[in-house]
Amino acid sequence: MKVILLEDVKSQGKKGDIINVSDGYARNALFPKKLALEATTKNLNDLKLQKANEDKLAKENLEAAKAFAAEIGKKELQLAMKVGEGGRTFGSISTKEIAEAAKEQLGYDLDKKKIQIDGTIKSLGTTSVTIKLHPKVNAELKIIVSEQK
Repeated sequence: MKVILLEDVKSQGKKGDIINVSDGYARNALFPKKLALEATTKNLNDLKLQKANEDKLAKENLEAAKAFAAEIGKKELQLAMKVGEGGRTFGSISTKEIAEAAKEQLGYDLDKKKIQIDGTIKSLGTTSVTIKLHPKVNAELKIIVSEQK
């Protein structure tokens, strides 16, 4: 019997796959647990429409991420750091501080886990950090670190 998987099924296939299974396995295991549907023409058409909709949404998300990356690339973030004698800095700037400053200064709600810093920011001046907005889109945010007064 041909079935459409609604969930990932171990050793059978992934969600959305159309597979051949025995009638008993389909009726006794897959259908009662709502892991699969019978592959009728109506269900196949619904699957086709659902995949087309998912592709459209994925494309829209990618376009939105690219637009947001272009917008972030034009912005600068101001952060202050404690400095001692001889220009020696205390501590470093974390991704949490960057995310909070972005929300405060720019109004962007960035996830601190998606901000990638090369090494640590322990000096004054200008630095760029990478922000993962989408698996295919990264943005560069310019950070200006100044002395805290």
